[in-house]
Amino acid sequence: MAGRLHVDDWTRHPTSPAFRAVDSPIFSPNLAPRHWLSILRQEAETTVLRDAFWGLTPTWLKVLDQAPHCARAESLDERPMFREALAERRCLVPVTGIYVWQAGLRGKQPFLVTHTDRSPLLLAGIWSRYAPETGESRDSFALITVPATEIVATMSDRLPAIIDASQAETWLSPGTPSGSARELLGAADRELLGAFPVSRRVNDPAYQDWNCAYPIGAMRVWTA
Repeated sequence: MAGRLHVDDWTRHPTSPAFRAVDSPIFSPNLAPRHWLSILRQEAETTVLRDAFWGLTPTWLKVLDQAPHCARAESLDERPMFREALAERRCLVPVTGIYVWQAGLRGKQPFLVTHTDRSPLLLAGIWSRYAPETGESRDSFALITVPATEIVATMSDRLPAIIDASQAETWLSPGTPSGSARELLGAADRELLGAFPVSRRVNDPAYQDWNCAYPIGAMRVWTA
């Protein structure tokens, strides 16, 4: 499960998709569910950057604390709100890392999972519009998770699905059938991701110092 994200400035990286910024990008060294984050989605065939609440909140949901922040790729058809969002409202969540934890004798050690070259990751998501009876409507989203790669599996059995930048437009387009979109959801290539240990201060989601994500050990990568 993805319970914490690292979001540095991904907007200037050459591999990032082109977009129109409706809202300013949100960055955080230690971003937890039930907070605001930037997503990319399509509007009138244009990729736009929008603020969204991390926790899928359809209009009928009464208790926001119950909003799911992740959805398993294998069971998207089991809940109508996931199935409908996959068909009509797909998004991407640009991040620079995903936190996972490995159990040890001295407690859980946090690791940051990143692209091996530290370029941004585009996480697959589904979004919904929350329209309360009073107040402004807002967007919300959930990440889609898949089985973790070998290098991460000892720390977490699930990771968000990663969409290659070359497939970003295909994933986002409402014209892409659900079946074709599903084909893009799979475990990342084992050579794509690495993981390195970071400060235990990241265990507290209130801690928002960028130093918490600095490596305190070597990056683990796949070796044949």
